[in-house]
Amino acid sequence: MPDNQPQPARNPDGDATSPPGGGPGENPLVLCDAHLADGRVVDVRLSGGRIEAVGTAGSLAPGVRCDLSGYLLLPAPADPHAHCDTALTADLDGPVPDGVEDVQRRVTEAALLQLGHGATALRSHVRVGDVQGLRSLEGFLAARRALRELTDLTAVAVPRLLTGVAGADGLAMLRDAVKMGATAVGGCPDLDPDPTGYAETVLRVAAEHGCAVDLHTDADDPPRLARLAAMAGGLRPAVTLGPCGGLARLPRETAVRAAEQLAAAGVTVACLPQGDCGVAARTRYRVSHSAPVRLLRAAGVRVTAGSGAVRDAANPVGRGDPLEAAFLLASRGELDPEEAYEAVSGQARAAMGLAEVRVEAGFPAELLAVRGGGIAGVLSLGYSRLVVHRGRVVARTSAIREFRHCAGTTALELPRQSPRGGEPS
Repeated sequence: MPDNQPQPARNPDGDATSPPGGGPGENPLVLCDAHLADGRVVDVRLSGGRIEAVGTAGSLAPGVRCDLSGYLLLPAPADPHAHCDTALTADLDGPVPDGVEDVQRRVTEAALLQLGHGATALRSHVRVGDVQGLRSLEGFLAARRALRELTDLTAVAVPRLLTGVAGADGLAMLRDAVKMGATAVGGCPDLDPDPTGYAETVLRVAAEHGCAVDLHTDADDPPRLARLAAMAGGLRPAVTLGPCGGLARLPRETAVRAAEQLAAAGVTVACLPQGDCGVAARTRYRVSHSAPVRLLRAAGVRVTAGSGAVRDAANPVGRGDPLEAAFLLASRGELDPEEAYEAVSGQARAAMGLAEVRVEAGFPAELLAVRGGGIAGVLSLGYSRLVVHRGRVVARTSAIREFRHCAGTTALELPRQSPRGGEPS
């Protein structure tokens, strides 16, 4: 069929091959009959990695066409707090292998797992220093290069100690990690003998190199948190703290005052609704991963949500699914469903320094299509998904739910998860 003619529409549940198109130098990709969160049904044309046009259903041609009837089209999620270097190690006996190839394999598998859920960008905390030196970061960066056409990966360099004689090696490794390609610096001040000194050192390195800062803290010590907020105020790029579960254990008035200090400093909080992360699990408390999100937002703090650990020692059942994180925020009453999804999409991208995404012409083509009606519906039952990164379909999950025929289901005309027919065997 000539390139200038519309291509047959392909439904994501019915074709074994993802439709091409939409990337630089390729035919435009037209997402047909997609539902938007505001209730409109539209066609969306992607070209050159961006959204070229949005029009009423059936109005856009030519291009490779992908039928999204029955799907809700949303800005793609991003994961602002992952631990890919230790992911998928819960079943291992003995120490976690930290060779470059071992880490590269784990990072690749974890990143693809999260891409399949819809996260087209991911920020992973990577340990540096001590016995592993820079091997974990080297493995992460190798995976990033290999996956550059599928997903955007960025690393936060995480040393264990940064103060005193014992911290000299960690500081040297931190600076080397930035030179290698880590785009943010972080770690856990709570684990250092001098937490304030640790934070000061990280902020100084960030200022020297123009890096983002992403620190782990339980946030259960109000004076320490106030000092950290005062030091972070005005730093650009801004500072992210997480998971901050300790705020939920403070008296309400104390927590409100701490939240107001974080808001005044422009600090973002990355909570972990799905479980602890490895660094947080080594603090003096087993972190409550339910940061007081509603309280933080009421004070004006930007709040986002990450996956944390994915099937490692800190959380042996973590899935790394941003829709699950949003579901948990909504089901616990911290946010309404639309706000919860924004926490794992728009707010996550802002915290990571990424461009804003809207389903409008001119915006980056970073999109997630989920079978279902409305955001609340897809957070509850959004199994079938199609993921678009830089204007190309990069992942797809097709769920088929079928029930044995009976008169009652036929009479009620109950919906199926997939449009394909056929009786289950």
